[in-house]
Amino acid sequence: MKTKVDYSEVETTTAEPDASSMIETFRAIGYSVETAVADIVDNSITANAKNIWIDYQWKGENTVLSILDDGNGMNDEELIQAMRPGSKNPLDTRDKNDLGRYGLGLKTASFSQTRKFSVFSKTIDSEPCLWSWDLDFVNKSKSWNLIKYCPEEKVYIEKINQVNSGTCVTWWELDRLTKGAKEDSENSKNKFMEAMENVKVHLSMVFHRFIDEGINIYFQNRKLKPWDPFMIGAKGLQVKPEVKFKDCEASIKGFVLPHRSKLSPEGYDHGKGPKGNWTAHQGFYVYRNKRLLVAGDWLGLFKKEVHYDLCRIKIDLTNNVDEDWQIDIKKSIARPPLKYREQIISVAKEVRTQALEVYRNKGKILKRKLSKDEYFPFWEERVRHGKRFYKINRQHPLLTELFSKSDGISKEIEHVLQFIEETVPVPLITLQENENNTPHGQPFEGRNDDTVKDTMKAMYQSLISKGKCSDMAKALILNIEPFNFYPHFLEQLDA
Repeated sequence: MKTKVDYSEVETTTAEPDASSMIETFRAIGYSVETAVADIVDNSITANAKNIWIDYQWKGENTVLSILDDGNGMNDEELIQAMRPGSKNPLDTRDKNDLGRYGLGLKTASFSQTRKFSVFSKTIDSEPCLWSWDLDFVNKSKSWNLIKYCPEEKVYIEKINQVNSGTCVTWWELDRLTKGAKEDSENSKNKFMEAMENVKVHLSMVFHRFIDEGINIYFQNRKLKPWDPFMIGAKGLQVKPEVKFKDCEASIKGFVLPHRSKLSPEGYDHGKGPKGNWTAHQGFYVYRNKRLLVAGDWLGLFKKEVHYDLCRIKIDLTNNVDEDWQIDIKKSIARPPLKYREQIISVAKEVRTQALEVYRNKGKILKRKLSKDEYFPFWEERVRHGKRFYKINRQHPLLTELFSKSDGISKEIEHVLQFIEETVPVPLITLQENENNTPHGQPFEGRNDDTVKDTMKAMYQSLISKGKCSDMAKALILNIEPFNFYPHFLEQLDA
């Protein structure tokens, strides 16, 4: 039974947090520059902006970054409230299109990157207003006081006056990015430009649905193109039916992306996404009000494996389930509630199974068409004195070809192979496979394809020189590990 307390009878005292200590805590929440900028863009979209301009001026340590929008804007009183940490109660009911939650995003995102930032804003009916947070002043005054100051204030007043209403957030001491940087240092500039590139691709991914619906985001006056993880409209895409969660407006929908053989080189590169890797982008995509929170993650329910590269699953949440899904301040983490896990796993298994079939299908077709010969694995399992060992297949065509050309060093090669066999770290591999979420890579994954292509071509030409026809040579190659992982390269062997 809950105890009732008569607070009128209880002694109280104030325990106001130290301003500078609290703001330093905000700085340690863990934003990257791209997630911080995305949090500011959230505010712009919530304020009904149709255009958002992100600009920077490289000046070494004095570099400035600004985010301007043409949204509703704020008057002076509203801006002061927006600058207050915890300006909104996370328990309050939000407008269904509100991308915020804690009333901290503007402050925590900005302080994560800069010690000093300003916000300029105006409504249709008000003149531009300005307030700034300056951590150095907070440390000096030991108080939660804003200041009405910004370097080059006139420049940003002119900026805000370019729109009928809107807001401009200006970060003017980017210590996390440019501390100690010299304006004429190419190394410092390159690091900053690399960070800005990360911001650009991150925004293209996180806000791709808003961009598709007509919101324009400009980066250094260049309009961002959306990155759609589901490749809607691509030939060969398989879209599963949307499934609603029980007792909730949230939904889940699976997508099986086209096999590489059906994609143009540009389409294949698009599928690699901002992380430049198909495997990194497989998994769940969790959206809150169409804003992407989690991109390509199995949420602890499955491990990433290259065979599921074509599997991507969209989860759509509304902003009234944040507590259930444990949405964090940075809006970069979501954890499915226990009550939905069985349903999520069921849908995911079905989509994963179909994605696996598509992934393997090209190889199966080619094998049915070309191959009836013996398969040559590179490794074989053997038992010796009641214990398992792994032996390199001496009949593998790559090795038989090597031995035929070795001219007297076959014995030395044999010794090296035995040392490799006897030192395979099987216990470590088993441990990592069981405990590590990092996916096991496909042979030659992430490396230059030329090694595989050149070796396949050399073997193809050798087989042709020995009297094999083209189809038979390809059939033999397709049965050799690791070439069986790359059936799409067979088409290039005649070139």
